[in-house]
Amino acid sequence: MTDPRSPVLTQKQISILKESGTVMTFEKEIAVFEAGDSAYNFYVILDGAVVIKDPFNKNQVLATHRINEFTGDNSMLSDRSIPFSAYALKGTTVLSITPIQLKEIISKHSDICDVLLTAFIQRQETMLKEFNGGIKVVGPEKSKETYALRDFLEKNHIWHTFLNTNVSEEAQELLHSFGLLNEDLPIVISISGEISKKPTVAEIARKTGVLIEFTDEIFDVLVVGAGPSGLAASVYAASEGLSVITIDGNAPGGQAGKSSKIENYLGFPTGISGNDLANKAYIQAQKFGCTLSIPQKAEKVEYNGSHFILCASNGKNIKAKSVIAATGANYRRLPVDNIEKFEGSGVFYSATGMNASACKNELVGVIGGGNSAGQAALFLAEHAHEVHVIIRGNDLGAKMSDYLVQRIETTPNIIVHKNSNITQLNGTHYLESLILDTDGTTQVIGISNLFTFIGAKPCTEWLNGIVSMDDKGFIYTGPDVIESAMAESSIYKKRKPQSLETSIPGFYAVGDVRKGSVKRVASAVGEGSMAISQVHQYLAELKMNG
Repeated sequence: MTDPRSPVLTQKQISILKESGTVMTFEKEIAVFEAGDSAYNFYVILDGAVVIKDPFNKNQVLATHRINEFTGDNSMLSDRSIPFSAYALKGTTVLSITPIQLKEIISKHSDICDVLLTAFIQRQETMLKEFNGGIKVVGPEKSKETYALRDFLEKNHIWHTFLNTNVSEEAQELLHSFGLLNEDLPIVISISGEISKKPTVAEIARKTGVLIEFTDEIFDVLVVGAGPSGLAASVYAASEGLSVITIDGNAPGGQAGKSSKIENYLGFPTGISGNDLANKAYIQAQKFGCTLSIPQKAEKVEYNGSHFILCASNGKNIKAKSVIAATGANYRRLPVDNIEKFEGSGVFYSATGMNASACKNELVGVIGGGNSAGQAALFLAEHAHEVHVIIRGNDLGAKMSDYLVQRIETTPNIIVHKNSNITQLNGTHYLESLILDTDGTTQVIGISNLFTFIGAKPCTEWLNGIVSMDDKGFIYTGPDVIESAMAESSIYKKRKPQSLETSIPGFYAVGDVRKGSVKRVASAVGEGSMAISQVHQYLAELKMNG
């Protein structure tokens, strides 16, 4: 059986690839690309072999590509740096293809595209799940700053290893060998060996190629937010030939990306994690030529009558003829005085594999009665000693899907507290316990990891009231936009806003940020794809008026 990570190309496929590539033979063993490179070629092996090695241990061969196989992974579709090194053995002959040429081939030849992307995805999954290595994050586990770095790397599928300075001898040896102190933590050691003390997420993103620079052109579409609706809009826009750029302040997936397992999304009978779904959509958007930059937060947006100008968190301006707001909604903070102190050091807003490993045999709390809370409770119950689900009402099924309610009720180590509120969080440096009030009766529970999924506050601060919103900040679209709120525009003199269009023509809102949206992944994807057909109409009108 063929290994999906190392498929063999057919002679017909190689002939097509030869039209775009250059054949070269290496007289001696040579590195064809090195870990940390962000611009490197794609190689088809015509004779000999190319070995893939761990950059930290060059004696460890991770894979060997032989005749009619090929090198590369998902980073070839973007500006991400490659996390390993490749060496062509002496006498090896390869077909060398540049990244630009490769993207053209992927867009034109579906059979080659399918083989390459399947292998790229499998290689990434194997690297993340089976190999220790990549970027090293060194710091205490229960540290807000350490958590932020690990969370970013995990959610963006960047190969890394965490060394907990509280328990790891290797971590202490590293600190000693580099003359570093606890005050320098956390530190990040890049694949090339470069050390960064207390780096920001943006600094790490820039060094790994996830955060990128843009050209100064005016794009057809700017998508703000890479949750399900934003990624769907990105895929459809790029696949239909529009120039599209997508930004997000954290990671692909939005709230859905925080779901440990989505079981009611069409086409995945055994379920899929929100993170995996988002990563596949992220790759799909890049396959069609969408440019994605993360973390790139929208600070403000302006409209000059002909196009939009968005100021992003790095001070760069992005210009676009149309904008799709897909920024979603964030979970609200628990109304407890010292909540900020414990965020990232005991209080979390998503439940990933990284969180689960820290919850082993611990008491865990999950606040909220929606599907995300239910999925998190079931996921964490596989690792924790007990999971305490805390809801304000008396009916777990009021907002949660029935299949989740039934599973929670039959999971022995999940305890549901109804009519309950948390009134106090305790701990010196990290969360150690909390006080729970149930119908006026209080109790102290030794919960050290608390996951909160309450409320939904729309992420619309960046809009500065440029479009019409309700008193909670959700954006009005279509028939909900009243005539007096519509921008002065020749387009709106001829027609009403389209169903996903806001009070400014060419500005759309999709997903959870939109007033009246259905808070489900499937509906968000539907809105994102539908918005592009409306963008086409607007761009045609713009051209006609221009």
